[in-house]
Amino acid sequence: MARWTGDRAGFGLRLAAFSVVVFLYFPLAIIILYAFNTQSALFTFPPPGLTTRWFEVALSNPSLWAALRLSVTVAAIATVIALVIGSLTAAAVYRTRFFGREAISFMVLLPIALPGIVTGIALRSSFAIAGVPFSTWTLAVAHATFCIVIVYNNVVARFRRMSPNITEASADLGATGWQTFRHVVLPNLATALLAGGILAFALSFDEIVVTTFTAGNQQTLPIWIFDRLFRPRQRPVTNVAAILVIVMTFIPVLIAQLLTREERQTGS
Repeated sequence: MARWTGDRAGFGLRLAAFSVVVFLYFPLAIIILYAFNTQSALFTFPPPGLTTRWFEVALSNPSLWAALRLSVTVAAIATVIALVIGSLTAAAVYRTRFFGREAISFMVLLPIALPGIVTGIALRSSFAIAGVPFSTWTLAVAHATFCIVIVYNNVVARFRRMSPNITEASADLGATGWQTFRHVVLPNLATALLAGGILAFALSFDEIVVTTFTAGNQQTLPIWIFDRLFRPRQRPVTNVAAILVIVMTFIPVLIAQLLTREERQTGS
């Protein structure tokens, strides 16, 4: 058993941490490696050769770019919706007392725990009953249902770390409600909103289960990849598209991680 040594982890702990990293990222490394495979239909190890030709093939495909634009558009709209509704709900739940407050908090968090297929079926049925045709907006609304949870959790956590005295002090100094929000509350919530928005964008960008039920004939990038996944000659191209998804997801998550780390270090 590894011995706890305070500042320095034992060999067993370091080995365990390294093993977890390998377990999580080895499949991603395989995807990246086979995006350079010279043989489109072969999936043997090691690859018979390496080439960048598939990047040219993928990036010259107009359907890929159309799917990418749709994914970015849907994620951006869903993020805006989540930021508005999630932050307002967090403020209402944390700062006021009313009957059913805990029930509302539970209901806001529930969509992230429900299986995606259940959410997708429910939304598809709702849109069908309401006679709403599938479009970019139905996708954005569908994605917002679980993106709201991310924003809500971030904002509630920040409210809990904020001292209520700062808003009272602002009021004592003669500030109006809008001035208090603009100069006191919003600056304290800024990094929480930014981190929540970034994570919501990343979550929406690579979502596929709910998207399948609410996209109609549209194809986001994850659906575009899945549609070509079982075509042997398209494997290197789908791997290139998967790299795009990894990059588009990795960067927002990294930024959100850096923001939350700064918050912990500063104790804000």
